Amino acid sequence: MNELTPQRRQELEAFARRLGLTFRDWNWLNQAFIHSSYRNEHPEVGQDNQRLEFLGDALLDFIVADWLCQQHPDWDEGTLTAWRAALVRGEQLAHWAAALGFEDVLLLGRGNQQAFARARTSILADAFEAFIGALYRDQGLDAVQAFLLPLLERGFVALQQGEAPTNPKTRLQEWTQARGLGTPQYRVVHKEGPAHAPHFVVEVLVNGEVWGRGEGSSKRRAERAAAHDAWQRHIAKRYRGRRQEEGS
Repeated sequence: MNELTPQRRQELEAFARRLGLTFRDWNWLNQAFIHSSYRNEHPEVGQDNQRLEFLGDALLDFIVADWLCQQHPDWDEGTLTAWRAALVRGEQLAHWAAALGFEDVLLLGRGNQQAFARARTSILADAFEAFIGALYRDQGLDAVQAFLLPLLERGFVALQQGEAPTNPKTRLQEWTQARGLGTPQYRVVHKEGPAHAPHFVVEVLVNGEVWGRGEGSSKRRAERAAAHDAWQRHIAKRYRGRRQEEGS
């Protein structure tokens, strides 16, 4: 890893202080926020955050699964799976990343800065996973769990106050099949990145028509994001409109 500039070191230290953290090796934290587009323009920075993202993704799945099993020993596998998916979905991770100020220290290539608004959720979710990977590399599993558990507890309560989570693909399929629209079909429209850290863009089609689009670091995540997008565009909007009419 390359030596950090004094200015970058100060930025990272200030960021970590806001989170109540410090790092033994600040290069780990720096790497977590190097987007591949920035590395393409500045190869001298060394590795981007994709390997840490891969590690963080696995750690999140494990920690959330372990926490749910401990908190709810009576839940079956299906319920546990649905709640884990809800807590580690891209929108949730991006929400945490934004709330914690990740955008202040994220390094993007100039060209990608213009596309950031479109891919903001995906980029922030990936950065959150990379941050988890960096914290693990620097301080181990206990530190990651100590950082994550308060977020999980608040996120869980917020979800409880809404509807119990359902896999977005399952929810969409049940809705379309109940209305004679068949089973949604998913297709990968774009894939980029190295084999160990790919990035997928997926469209979901209902009755041959594109209903939604999603992005993610795996095909599964991109499909779920596409299903969620389809639900928001074509179904949730209808229900919101009905409630507004009933309330008027």
